[in-house]
This record gives sequence, C-alpha cells and structure tokens, in this order.
Amino acid sequence: MSKNILQIMKERRSVRKYTDKLIDETDLNKIIEAGLFAPNAGGGQRSMLLVMNDKELVEKVGRLNASCIRRDKLEGGYVSAEQPSIIDDPTIKSGFYGAPTVVAVFAQKNFLYNIPDAFCCAENMVLEAYNLGISSCIVARGEDTFTTPEGMDYLKKWNVPENMECKCFVLLGYIAGKYPDMKKRREGRVMVVTE
Repeated sequence: MSKNILQIMKERRSVRKYTDKLIDETDLNKIIEAGLFAPNAGGGQRSMLLVMNDKELVEKVGRLNASCIRRDKLEGGYVSAEQPSIIDDPTIKSGFYGAPTVVAVFAQKNFLYNIPDAFCCAENMVLEAYNLGISSCIVARGEDTFTTPEGMDYLKKWNVPENMECKCFVLLGYIAGKYPDMKKRREGRVMVVTE
C-alpha cells in the first residue's frame, strides 16, 4: 500500500544504529534522484552529491565529523535513549553512527541560499529512503569536517570543485534494533496572523 507524503513525514525517524548491509544500488539511485529534484533557489540546481559507499572511508570521515563537534554550542543535552547521538553519548566516535552509505551534500560557496538548497536536497533524500524501507539521518558539520587538513585532502583527492562546500551528510542503511517511537509534538509552535 502506497503511503502519502504527509504520512511518510510523520512516520520517518532519524536512525543512529545501523547494520553493515549496503543498500541496493537501484534504491540508492532513487534516493539520489529525489535529492536532485529538491526545491532549489531560482531553479539553479547548485547542489552536488558525493556518495561514500566504502565502510573504511565512511568510518574515517565519520570520525573526522565527530571530532568537529562543539559541545559548548549545543543547547540541551539529550536527543534519544533509543537512538543516542554524540550529544547523548560522548563515547560515540563517529558522526556517521556506522551507516554503510553516506551522501555528502555540497552547495555553492558564497551563494545566499546554499543552506536551504542543501537541506531541501537532504530532506528529499531521507523521505524517499523511508518510502523505500531504508533508514536515514541528516548530520551537520559538513563545513567543519572538510576544513580540517585531512578533510581538505579528501576534497582535493575527490576533485571537488573549489566553489563547493559541504553543508550536511545523509546517512543511509538498515536499522539495527527497534525503530524509534515518535516524539510528541511541542505545543505553541504555530501562530496565525491576519495583519
């Protein structure tokens, strides 16, 4: 039975515990396609996707990502007991949580709308992933990850254009354990005005 988009949005959760099983190439291509069709400022299509499908590489970049976390900039210190984040558990050493596939979402530097472009792309990907039965999580610290010396070496090695910068990562794989329950929606987050 096909789900409607609102149902997918309500049911999808961020997953931070993955099995080693790689996702099917056909499904990965559908997820990438969803990202490429995300809303983007002026229809400029300035985002670029870099797919990491190698376990060793994903782990190295994930550790680099985790090393960039600024705990002094975090508000609150709790995300989930079921799917703990680095915020909950400082012993977690990879910002990619063992996901077998990670897509780095790049956007054009010095473009006013590069952050919304990148995150619309990431959102489309995680929604399509859920639709396909694949777990996901969006992780930030893209710029920080690749401004380290090791990160800059990766960008050169991969021939990433100099006018692009990573804004976020989309983790993809199959959940290890129970799927997280929905958090109750906070009240008072909607205002309706007439003038």
